[in-house]
Amino acid sequence: MTNSLIVVCLLTMIIHTAETLSYSVRFAGVRLNKIAIALSLTGIIVLVSRTANMVQAPLTAKFVDYANTVNSNGGPVFPLENYLRIILLASSLGTLLAIAVFPTFVGLFQRIIARLEIEGSLPKLLGSVTIGQLKNTRKYIRKPKIKLYSFRYLGIPKRFIVLNIFVTAFYTVGVLASLYAAHLVPAFSTTASQASGLINGMATILLTIFIDPQLGLITHKAIENIEYRDQLGKIYVLLMGSRFLGTLLAQLFLEPSAHFITMLVKLL
Repeated sequence: MTNSLIVVCLLTMIIHTAETLSYSVRFAGVRLNKIAIALSLTGIIVLVSRTANMVQAPLTAKFVDYANTVNSNGGPVFPLENYLRIILLASSLGTLLAIAVFPTFVGLFQRIIARLEIEGSLPKLLGSVTIGQLKNTRKYIRKPKIKLYSFRYLGIPKRFIVLNIFVTAFYTVGVLASLYAAHLVPAFSTTASQASGLINGMATILLTIFIDPQLGLITHKAIENIEYRDQLGKIYVLLMGSRFLGTLLAQLFLEPSAHFITMLVKLL
């Protein structure tokens, strides 16, 4: 089980790193004033994230099956909750990694966007990549420079940051909470394992109504205002930081969310 846990943690890190790096694509598009092309590249990030999730989800569910089997046979109690908390920690590390490589990927995506405009399609772009070009990507490596005092006057509402923290926490814990609930109520394990939408649904509503429109306005303002454009990178780092705090908050939400799901499942 230890090897499976390591694989799940690595895949979880990939998922959260990829999703958080979507900010670097947006920022690269704003810098080049080619936001439409940049947004089309988010499909690559979605592909990476979903591919990792396709493998991660069944491996995580296997922990629940193993825990239920061991416990029903009277063997030593399998520490499922500890495993799930380690996976949540991997999501925090993945988000932190994205923050660290954010400056590097902004430069890389600027180059990709410029090449995509010339080539006209993603397959042609991939086909034009040479070994020499891959070696030259080293020149885009940038060290993150985060100065906390520089985030004071960005004009971002505090409630927006707090809301982003909670939305991220709900999204991060949703699937794991449903799997934990399946372990808590073995008689309704199938129903509970499919109930992640009870948690993620709240996050989706908050994201659609409050987060996405605000993020769109922030990006549009940067496109229209050159002076504000220089601040956009700091704003995105601030939002990524709030995502990191959200993944940490998910640790507190794991057990209450699982019990909430079990309660609702029993009422269905």
